[in-house]
Amino acid sequence: MKKIFNPASVRRPFGHYNHGLLVPPGASLLVTSGQLGIGPDDTIPPDVTAQAELCFEAVKAILEAADMTFADVIRVSGFVTRREDFPAYMAVRDRYTLDPKPVSTLLVVGGFTRPEFLVEVEVTAAKVV
Repeated sequence: MKKIFNPASVRRPFGHYNHGLLVPPGASLLVTSGQLGIGPDDTIPPDVTAQAELCFEAVKAILEAADMTFADVIRVSGFVTRREDFPAYMAVRDRYTLDPKPVSTLLVVGGFTRPEFLVEVEVTAAKVV
């Protein structure tokens, strides 16, 4: 069981995430590469919501291949190219993440390998085996 840390001496989280999670000894750890908003057929949707959904669907497939689910995710790192895309990205993130909510970081970046990419997501997951 993961233990949540949101100390009273630290401002409460801005969104649906926790400041810290402690994973028990013996947990299996999975770290993903950043997943971009591109489909298996190389299509890239023009909006951040659809791209974020592709990112999280790719993460879901990786988790399933490792016999894990979003319940095992302990950290989400999101990267967007436009500050105005925060709400759309966070809405998608919040639909996929489960309780206890993982820790989360969201950064605005100058761009990705191709200009049409608007978002990238990577996760860390841990499961007691």
